[in-house]
Amino acid sequence: MSRADTASHATSERTPGPRTRVALLLALLLLPWSIQVFTARDATFLFAWGLVNTNPVSMVSLPEFLFVYTRGLPEFILAWPLSVICYALALASAVVGWLAGREDPRVTAGLLALAAIAQVRLAWGFSIQPNRTAWPLATFGLLVVVWWSYWPQLRATVR
Repeated sequence: MSRADTASHATSERTPGPRTRVALLLALLLLPWSIQVFTARDATFLFAWGLVNTNPVSMVSLPEFLFVYTRGLPEFILAWPLSVICYALALASAVVGWLAGREDPRVTAGLLALAAIAQVRLAWGFSIQPNRTAWPLATFGLLVVVWWSYWPQLRATVR
């Protein structure tokens, strides 16, 4: 076995299969992408699909938020749908890769990294406002998926 074959074999043993990668990406839909805490008592949980407020308890879908509630809101909030678009494209890349038997890990991982960066921008925008703190949970979730699912493949392509 050549050195390249050995590296490829070692990478494939440590990298989750395509079905597992798609399942991990779908699991991110259950994770609050960002949590905004207002005056240390009320919270808003942003998901890829919408948001949930705690006081009063309510839910708003992402399309409803974008087309009904965005008038007059700060521009940093647009980082949320941008991150969801990057995530959806990464999910589509992973699904196509699973079905076609060939995925470019640079594309999927790059889109997930962009989604993670956009979530940091969103959290930063909320955190600089008075009496608010934001926690970008999706940034960590997205980057863990990149590290666990795609980093071995990316490292092998660089070598």
